Amino acid sequence: MWNYSKNLQHKVKIKNKDIRMAKFLVTQYGGPDGELAASLRYLNQRYTMPTGKTKGLLTDIGTEELAHVEIICAMVYQLTKDATPKEMEAAGLGGSYSQHGNGLFPTDANGVPFTAAYFANSDKAITDLHEDMAAEQKAKATYEHLIDLTDDHDVIDVLKFLWAREIIHYQRFGEALESVYDLGKSKKYF
Repeated sequence: MWNYSKNLQHKVKIKNKDIRMAKFLVTQYGGPDGELAASLRYLNQRYTMPTGKTKGLLTDIGTEELAHVEIICAMVYQLTKDATPKEMEAAGLGGSYSQHGNGLFPTDANGVPFTAAYFANSDKAITDLHEDMAAEQKAKATYEHLIDLTDDHDVIDVLKFLWAREIIHYQRFGEALESVYDLGKSKKYF
């Protein structure tokens, strides 16, 4: 089906513990505009796309978003590595610690657990591709907000990489949308 590389798509090497930033960053794991929601959105929508090209695009971007989930989880793990229960509590993660210890769990920055209600799909390619473009813009905005919340260059470097991928995905979905519009305009005789 596909080859799995045991290397992250972008290197994550965070040197400084920052539990407060991890609390904010977790929204890109389990929040409404995060990578998990994007991945599931695209991997579900691919089935009703009208062409192999658009199905392939949604498969490719959906699996890339899973790679971004890995990056976010690596960042959160490194930011909270060796955090004590008291440190977790002081950063507003006492509830998370009580349920999961230092383990990762998909939530938004407020601790609201991930839900499938975060992503949409229909059987209309044009509707879904517009949804996908909006999702990429919302994720891009979230990365911009996260960058504003830290001075750690190790964190910013990874966030900028993920931010740039949102732009590329937006562009690819725009191209796919144009191809679906063109498909609707063409006359086919069989």
